[in-house]
Amino acid sequence: MKKVKYIIAVVLLTMGSSCTKNFSEMNTNPNTAEKVLAENLLPRALVQTVSANLSRSRNITNELMQVTVNTLVETDRVFRYDIRRNVVESPWNGWYAQLTNFKDVYKYAEENKSDANKTKAYMAISLICQSWIYSIITDTFGDVPYSESNRAKEGIYMPVFDRQKDIYADIFAKLEEANNLLKGAKDVDSKYDPVYKGKVASWRKFGNSLYLRLLMRVSGKAEVSTEAIDKIKDIVDINPLNYPLMESNDESAIMKFTGIDPYISPFASLRDAQWRYPKACSFFVEKLDLSADPCLSRWLTQYNGLYEGIPSGYVSGETPGGKSYLQNALMAEPLTGNMMNYGELQLILAEAALKGWISSKTAKDYYEAGVNARVTLWGRSIGTYLSGNLVKWNDPDSFEQKMEKIHWQKYLTLFFTDMQAWIEYRRTGYPVLPKGPGLRNDGIMPTRLYYPLSIQAANRKNYDLAVSIQGEDDLKTKMWWELP
Repeated sequence: MKKVKYIIAVVLLTMGSSCTKNFSEMNTNPNTAEKVLAENLLPRALVQTVSANLSRSRNITNELMQVTVNTLVETDRVFRYDIRRNVVESPWNGWYAQLTNFKDVYKYAEENKSDANKTKAYMAISLICQSWIYSIITDTFGDVPYSESNRAKEGIYMPVFDRQKDIYADIFAKLEEANNLLKGAKDVDSKYDPVYKGKVASWRKFGNSLYLRLLMRVSGKAEVSTEAIDKIKDIVDINPLNYPLMESNDESAIMKFTGIDPYISPFASLRDAQWRYPKACSFFVEKLDLSADPCLSRWLTQYNGLYEGIPSGYVSGETPGGKSYLQNALMAEPLTGNMMNYGELQLILAEAALKGWISSKTAKDYYEAGVNARVTLWGRSIGTYLSGNLVKWNDPDSFEQKMEKIHWQKYLTLFFTDMQAWIEYRRTGYPVLPKGPGLRNDGIMPTRLYYPLSIQAANRKNYDLAVSIQGEDDLKTKMWWELP
């Protein structure tokens, strides 16, 4: 009983309180009122969220999506679809903890009556960040606490699990509100914004680009497909002035790590040996190498003068010898703080154009713009890459061949971007991944992660109800948008 009470206390604290302690001098200004200001909370929330997402990408997404293969197989078998239940505790608790901070940004901004511009700007930024985090949570677990989450201060200790359909509908409403709030808004103080340095027009473009990412995600769900496709067309073709989108790499939503506290990558403190034990996967290495991808040497080391990976999903006890691994420079790389970049947006538009949903540009135009953006973002020259056999856009190719090209490039743009490559694979089936003989879970790519054990203990009634509606709490249950 004492253990259960402790777990409940931890969960409620995580989902109901914000944290601002010891986050440089920007959190405490003796010349201002004692009340916390919206801008004081924003930097910490962004740093904590992006940093944690980066670790989740390394430990979960990269393993599932065959970027790397963890060779410490006795302690981590994610690449084999053998995911332990305790893996999910940290992501769940971390996301909800930062949601409290982002919601407080909105609350304190709304209460600020002295500066109307600042009020609107920070309310909108909060809504965009909430939408971003909630989308990752629901796309990872399915039905989750939403309408009653982070409300322990109001006496709601056991929040209901909202249906994913309803969560998405409200996220879209939040992004619409954010877009409207930022119309004509003036920039805010750059020192409180580690992503866009106070440029609210860039935040607006990120919010609308995120909107397209999420509309595309539900576009295959029959009951909302028409509405989602119509909205994509509205944003891109009909009312583009009302929904400005990212226009270049410079407008990508990236919280760049500077190496100066608090903007330090979570990988910067790792020893070289810790960084190197996940080896590069042969799928990732070989496709980059065969296409002479300009980012190959930026991301991977050579082994005996060659780029060589090891296969994912190998049989337990048959660990291959180590070969290429991710470059040490990535441990402090500013670009790994990616939330959403311009290249991803262009490839979203390429898919929409390929499917005939938008017509402002051709699928080829969007595709080539996305590839160019991805390569140049990483400081490489595009050269003749787009004319290579494995990359070149060929109009006679089949729909499936074109989708494979679009989504291979999107997979690369999503390098170290939270759970996105895995989520997109579940939506599209691309890129096509080889399956090793040692896979668990009946060889089925996990369609979601388990709910945390702590949530089962602290909120059993609502957990049981969620499972009865969504399906078994396992790695094969499909969530709402994954079903036809």
